[in-house]
Amino acid sequence: MRRRSRARLRVDPIGCRAHGLCQELLPELVDLDEWGYPLLADRAVPAELVAHARRAAAACPTLALRLVRQDE
Repeated sequence: MRRRSRARLRVDPIGCRAHGLCQELLPELVDLDEWGYPLLADRAVPAELVAHARRAAAACPTLALRLVRQDE
């Protein structure tokens, strides 16, 4: 049985500067558009990727990527 997470990734579109680090660190959930801005998967972060998502958010140079708790 797969564990479910109650976390989602969010990006601040104003704060993001399209460095692309989030996609390098978390390619399972982040794609980049043609200008290098993140396109996030529209789903909860799988439990096995929560630690990776947390690291990707912490590594964002502008702190535009956030891992937030999802309300049920």
